[in-house]
Amino acid sequence: GAGAAAAGPGGRGQPRPGRGATGSGCGCGHGLRVGQCPALLARARPSRDFQGLLKNYQKWRIECPEISADLQPSSVLGLLQAGYHGVLRSRDPHGSKVLIYRIGQWDPSLFTAYDVFRVSLITSELIVKEIETQRNGVKAIFDLQGWRFAHAFQISPAVAKKIAAVLTDSFPLKVRGIHLINEPLFFHPVFALIKPFLTEKIKQRVYMHGNNYLQSLTEHFPISILPQEYGGEEVSFEELAKEWTDFIMASSDYLQSISLVAWE
Repeated sequence: GAGAAAAGPGGRGQPRPGRGATGSGCGCGHGLRVGQCPALLARARPSRDFQGLLKNYQKWRIECPEISADLQPSSVLGLLQAGYHGVLRSRDPHGSKVLIYRIGQWDPSLFTAYDVFRVSLITSELIVKEIETQRNGVKAIFDLQGWRFAHAFQISPAVAKKIAAVLTDSFPLKVRGIHLINEPLFFHPVFALIKPFLTEKIKQRVYMHGNNYLQSLTEHFPISILPQEYGGEEVSFEELAKEWTDFIMASSDYLQSISLVAWE
């Protein structure tokens, strides 16, 4: 019904586009409207370090305008339509939101590493509004099938440092797990570039499953929530990717409103 549609893809508690945005300011000095301000949202999340995360995120946005200045989904529409990214309809048993990225769908001749990064930031900005996601964080599955040297050349030390900053302490969402599948041998040097910038806690949350990942992946995620391509019982990943792309596009106005924020 209408209620399910309003809840987003799958009708299972996805945020509505622009939900909670009002015309009044947040009063926190972030230049954000009520409903957009992570500091106000954080009151629902009992985390002592949230203010530190918020401060780091403000600093990160200033330092990374090539990623964060324009969050309009039109800038990465081709990447989304290629089936690069999707979000599972259901959370894992710990309440974490589960994101999937298929690196083979990224054409590095058309999109830079910053464009790819922006997709993650767009999704993060949408799901950070969910109380359950604030509390239980996110887990990501990276399918590295199709990883090529052309992808590796995009990951410079500067890019690696910016990726690591977001994974550790520059976004007010906790990363609860990073799962790599189908990773080729020549991906390892790229990961070695990122690893020094990661905290010990994040390093312990990285799992490399290799090509025979079906059994080990289901030790972390029940088959009931995984898409068919990954040994699960949900709809196909293509369908999940289309649902999430449609949801991102429906959120364009909200994303534009936070693109124009000038941090003080």
